[in-house]
Amino acid sequence: MEEEFMTSNAHGLVVGFIGLGDQGLPMATAIGEAGFAVHTWARRPTSLEVAEVAAFTVAPSVEVLARAADVVALCVSTDEAVLALAEQIFPVMRPGGVLVNHGTGTPETARRLARRGAGHGVAVLDAPVSGGRPGAKARTLVTLVGGDVAVLDRVRPVFESFSAHVLHLGPAGSGQQAKLFNNALMLLNQNAIADVLALAAGTGANVPAVVDALRLGSAGSRALELVGTMIRPDTAEHLAEVGVLDMELFDQALRADGVDTEILDRVVALGTDGARRAPATSRLLP
Repeated sequence: MEEEFMTSNAHGLVVGFIGLGDQGLPMATAIGEAGFAVHTWARRPTSLEVAEVAAFTVAPSVEVLARAADVVALCVSTDEAVLALAEQIFPVMRPGGVLVNHGTGTPETARRLARRGAGHGVAVLDAPVSGGRPGAKARTLVTLVGGDVAVLDRVRPVFESFSAHVLHLGPAGSGQQAKLFNNALMLLNQNAIADVLALAAGTGANVPAVVDALRLGSAGSRALELVGTMIRPDTAEHLAEVGVLDMELFDQALRADGVDTEILDRVVALGTDGARRAPATSRLLP
């Protein structure tokens, strides 16, 4: 009966999803609404007290979830949390299963997970996403994938349920590397935006009107679109903390790959400043 239930969804895949946060919950919801059976587990029971979770099968433990799933997706905040969960998942997941890390981490952790998974017959993809909660809700995330392209092809319909673009970057770690470059450039742009808007405020200009004009002109960018939308006074402090951590990961990952240059130092410094200045920038807009 269990096997019949596990394969009785529209796609023949059961997806386990751990990490029902601001971004993870709408991702898991999109997977379920695309016709996949979704099993979930949460360390804190309060994470399951939301209406959307009613459509999921709640597992009593990580191990029970891993035994039931063909694909286990993790959307948690740190590499340490991912590694700890993987040590519970790999020994019990069926050979041929796929573990996916949607969180942002280091390429080396992704490569380490791939090696550990291979020892248990489990394939691993690093597949961080870009677009935040708005992109997850709109199902327009960009999913950046590292790992075996044949494995990606098997699970691509899962990713496409919440993504506008699913990009294969190369072997294990390539998805995380691309995500770190993405985050660094975003924060560099936010630093430049903070400079320009501070000058505009200093002249007494109508800053919201200036921002509208910049968005429509050749200076328009994704970073500028997020100011006043995703980056707001009520979210900016949290996003700033995440941005600083992202730049620490960026610095750590590049140095581990042998990159140690003046350019890296400058990018890390400017990107960290961009993250820290986000709260003040957001307060310039209504």
